[in-house]
Amino acid sequence: MYIAVEGVIGVGKTTLVRSLKEAFAAEICLEVFEENPFLARFYEDRERYAFQTQMFFLLSRYHQQRREIPGRIHRDNGSLLSDYTFDKDAIFARLNLEGDELEMYFNIHTALAEKIPKPDLVVYLRADTPVLMERIARRDRSYERNMEWDYIDALNHTYTGYFADYAGEVLTIDTNDIDFVRSREDLDGVENRIRQALKLAPFQSELPLD
Repeated sequence: MYIAVEGVIGVGKTTLVRSLKEAFAAEICLEVFEENPFLARFYEDRERYAFQTQMFFLLSRYHQQRREIPGRIHRDNGSLLSDYTFDKDAIFARLNLEGDELEMYFNIHTALAEKIPKPDLVVYLRADTPVLMERIARRDRSYERNMEWDYIDALNHTYTGYFADYAGEVLTIDTNDIDFVRSREDLDGVENRIRQALKLAPFQSELPLD
């Protein structure tokens, strides 16, 4: 079983994956993003560094997922939780690239995506843009300090549009009014919704989250 958690920067993907590891007796695959040498410069000058940043992420994510995911999900009774999907990079590319660069990017992405297993379920965590900005500010990562409200808002809308037409199994969870870090009830509610979506026992028929 392969579950991937997705959502905009700051929504809580990695935190949720780590919190659910024990409940699903799962291994975890976490995105490696701080190694991108263009990332800090991208947030300072997105137009200039967008293509380099996207291509680095695309190849890095491909190598990580190609190396780690197939073996883990094919083990007997093995479960895997990841804090990103391979398609994540394409979501960002739609926002950050255009013209010939976007066309070249998708030509490469399409060829690589054929070799990457699809999740059994994508858990899409969403939140309103002011909530995301507050969470980004709270964690205070140095390369995120120059993020602009308009960029995060545009990214938020891009994510929403992408998952509205997503071809696979997706569970959308609104995180505006829940706190699965500090509230065990909220965490249990998220776990329950995932179990219900996958038809994994035990789960409650009446869910505590809207």
